[in-house]
Amino acid sequence: MKTNIGITDKNRQAIAEILSKLLADEYVLYTKTRNAHWNIEGPDFHDKHKFFEGLYEQLDEVVDSVAERIRTIGHYAPATLKSFLDLTHLTEKSESKNDSKGFIKELLTDHESVIVYLRENINKIGNDLGDVGTSDFLTGLLEDHEKTAWFLRSHLK
Repeated sequence: MKTNIGITDKNRQAIAEILSKLLADEYVLYTKTRNAHWNIEGPDFHDKHKFFEGLYEQLDEVVDSVAERIRTIGHYAPATLKSFLDLTHLTEKSESKNDSKGFIKELLTDHESVIVYLRENINKIGNDLGDVGTSDFLTGLLEDHEKTAWFLRSHLK
């Protein structure tokens, strides 16, 4: 059945493309956070193991929400590792050792990249493409990523 939600097919397609790239970024970031959780070593192992667990649990919810937003506007969400790697702005390659400082720096860089991508697209989606619902949804994600970036940045001081 045709999606009739007051947004043109062309605009819904453009929004789905933006959201698909975001979904890929979120999924890669989720995977990198799981990696940090599984492979952290050092004297702060237990504390950071739990810290990374909380982060990946939050990201798991974000991944699901972004995919469901794509479905809400009438498109299919990408759902393969290959599609995520083709769409993401992030790199899955880790340059850090398995210590907390290295993982935190890397995750901070990725959260900041997602923040920039969200900022670039919030007004475009709301104003140019006529979808204030998705724009509002992205604003909430932006705030969540900003808070996580603050937490990560605070660990590095």
